[in-house]
Amino acid sequence: MTSPVFDRIVEIIAENSDVAPEKMTPDAHVINDLGIDSLDFLDIVFAIDKEFDIKVPVEAWTQEVNAGKAPAEQYFLLGNLASRIEELVAAKPAGA
Repeated sequence: MTSPVFDRIVEIIAENSDVAPEKMTPDAHVINDLGIDSLDFLDIVFAIDKEFDIKVPVEAWTQEVNAGKAPAEQYFLLGNLASRIEELVAAKPAGA
């Protein structure tokens, strides 16, 4: 079972990469499994920011992973990424 946010993220990734939507499962790692390079991933994050009117803290996430404070899977598996996006959307101030 996926969420509308997950489904929209799949669409955004498909629009900004050569990855077929069928390959995008909640357990797929954006970079390792889908082969999305870091430049394409930044384009995808920008599109997600624009679509949901949020700011994805991808730099902070990357720093946490690189510092060993969080596993890459926490942010970069599609299902977890969708959950983080849902949290960011829910945390937006009303009327923002």
